[in-house]
Amino acid sequence: MKRLLCALALLVLTAAAPGWRWSLPDGMAPPPVPAANPMSAARVELGRRLFYDADLSLDGTLACSSCHEQRHGFADSVSARPGVHGDPGRRNASGLANVGWLSPLTYADPTLATLEAQALVPLVGETPVEMGMKGMDAELARRLSADRCYRTQFARAFPGSKGRIDLASVVAALAAFQRTMVSAASPWDDFRRGDAAALTPLAQQGVALFESRGCAACHAGPQLTDLRFHGFAPPQARDPGLVERTGRAEDAGRFRTPSLRNVAVGGPWWHDGSAKTLDAAIRRHAAAVAVTDTDMPALLALLESFTDPHFITDPRLSRPDRACGKKL
Repeated sequence: MKRLLCALALLVLTAAAPGWRWSLPDGMAPPPVPAANPMSAARVELGRRLFYDADLSLDGTLACSSCHEQRHGFADSVSARPGVHGDPGRRNASGLANVGWLSPLTYADPTLATLEAQALVPLVGETPVEMGMKGMDAELARRLSADRCYRTQFARAFPGSKGRIDLASVVAALAAFQRTMVSAASPWDDFRRGDAAALTPLAQQGVALFESRGCAACHAGPQLTDLRFHGFAPPQARDPGLVERTGRAEDAGRFRTPSLRNVAVGGPWWHDGSAKTLDAAIRRHAAAVAVTDTDMPALLALLESFTDPHFITDPRLSRPDRACGKKL
């Protein structure tokens, strides 16, 4: 895993994607794409199928989609999901809206800067074990190679390697698919593009509060995150946060700002899923953000406006029902 991570870290990023046409709103630039993993329709199609395939886990019980459900903005609906060995999950799964534009990618590891590198964590990581495939490269290749359609799809997606099926090609395809998870059609997006009627009057009050109360300082920009690490609670022994990677005492209890895109459908909230309502999640910021009971309805209305109904129903992102012209 270490060798593969080093190779992925050396990829040169480029926004160019030969042979691939992005479908993006005016003014929205494509996400950065590794030169070693160019976009293609075949690669995205393969990654989509793999994303929903539980054969990527040791016992065939977990797929990427198990923790990243489309109707929840590709976040999870539980606080933290156990892995294949029953190890308790450590953190709440983040939503994947516009994940191609985000770096770093996780709550407390600044080194995970590409989707290719991040995909290795659930597949072969051990703290905790999630999908449990460490050391199972040959078994993964055997499982996927046993499917004639998969052999065809890998050959189309990776002609340069003659369709080699291995861990590197799996994570490359998964990353290509995730870069197509574009969310830009929420009422808030329409409002930002000049449609004043896209937000209710209450949500527009929420916009003003969001800025004046300091929420926008961290939940900044079009992705509603500054991608920086902040601390809002005392560090816990079970999950001390950023300090695990940096070794600096001041990083204890610090976690990366999550994006608020589709946040209203992505509960429970916080890095550990301990906030069971949006109201509770907002009130956790009380030490740094002055939010009153009077403010809450407008802020909640604004958070609801971050939901992109197209994104959470887009059939191009849903579980495929056909591959190679046949029903799955």
